[in-house]
Amino acid sequence: MSLQENVMTEMKAAMRAKDSVKLEALRAVKGAILLAQTDAAGKDGLSEDEELKLLQKLVKQRKDSAAIYKEQGREDLAQPELDQAAVIEGFLPEQLSEEEIEKEVDAIIAQTGANGMQDMGKVMGMASKNLAGKADGKTISAIVKRKLA
Repeated sequence: MSLQENVMTEMKAAMRAKDSVKLEALRAVKGAILLAQTDAAGKDGLSEDEELKLLQKLVKQRKDSAAIYKEQGREDLAQPELDQAAVIEGFLPEQLSEEEIEKEVDAIIAQTGANGMQDMGKVMGMASKNLAGKADGKTISAIVKRKLA
């Protein structure tokens, strides 16, 4: 089942359950999918990688918004954002732990022969590609910096 079909099925269930937070998150996903399909006119839908990137972007937006709200002492606004992020994360593959990411980054560093910060772009390119949808870009970047420093 495609992401769009899966989202529509979940939306129907959320409507029946009167789950407004889940429904709002799913509507955001549906809107983002439709927008991405419109931008990619002429192509047959979105690839799995594009869908993963889209979902990660939506989760990141929600988490960033929640962080800003918390910074300003607005827990009442931060919590719905975090709840929506959790709903959207349900469509992403299982996230890797830091140890698993470190193992993958070590393998990439060995494979590319990287030996300093000047090779960070090379390592990040491969790591982002290999770990797409499985790890947050910020976490990957922090681990790569730590390993190459």
